[in-house]
Amino acid sequence: MSLIEVLPRQRASFSEVFAEALRGRPCSVVGLGEGPEALPVHEWRRDPDSADLALLAHCSGPTLDLGCGPGRLAAALAALGHVALGVDVVREAVDQAVARGAAALRRDVFDRLPGEGRWETALLADGNVGIGGDPVALLRRAGELVAAGGRVVVELDPPGVGHRTGWAALQCADLHSAPFRWATVGTDDVHEVAAAAGLARVEVHRVGEVRWCAVLRPA
Repeated sequence: MSLIEVLPRQRASFSEVFAEALRGRPCSVVGLGEGPEALPVHEWRRDPDSADLALLAHCSGPTLDLGCGPGRLAAALAALGHVALGVDVVREAVDQAVARGAAALRRDVFDRLPGEGRWETALLADGNVGIGGDPVALLRRAGELVAAGGRVVVELDPPGVGHRTGWAALQCADLHSAPFRWATVGTDDVHEVAAAAGLARVEVHRVGEVRWCAVLRPA
C-alpha cells in the first residue's frame, strides 16, 4: 500500500499542517516507519535540557540554526552569548521563535541567507539533517554558509540506524500534508555522507544519554 493510500483525504501544504502541530494539535508523521509516529512537538517547545546544552557546547561563535522550529535552541544560543539566527520555512515556527526571544527568519535553507560564508557554525539539530531527503546536498549547503575554518554541527541517529531516504507526510486527524522527502543519517554513515559533501573532518560525540552529534569541517 502506498503512502498516499493510507492518508486521509483532506490535503494541505507541509507548512499548514506543521503550523497546526505547533499550535498544539496532535500530529503524526507517516512513511518513516512501519506506522504513524507521533510528531514530538513537545520536545521542540520545551525548555532546553542538559543534552541540548551539551549539543550547543559544540557550537562556536555566531551560529545559524537551520530548521529552528519554535526556537528552543536559537534562544538558548543567544542566552549563552552567541550571535544566533534561526531559519525555518514555516511562519508559525518563526513567530514562536521570535516570541521566545530568538532572532529568526522565514527562509528556505537553500535560499539566499544573511551572512553567507561568514557564520562560524551551522547547526542541524532535532533530525534536521533529513531536510529535503538529500543529506549530501544539505551538508554541502551548510558548509557554504560557514566561514573558512567554520563548522557544521549535526545531530545524528544512534549507532545501528542506517542512512535512509524516503517519502513522508504529516497527518493531523483528517488533515494531511503533501508528501515530502526526508532522510535519516546515523553515526555509522556520517563519515561517508560528510565526505561526499566536502566535509571530511568528522568528530562524533555523544550528547546526553541517548543523543549523538558530529562536528564537521571542510577537508
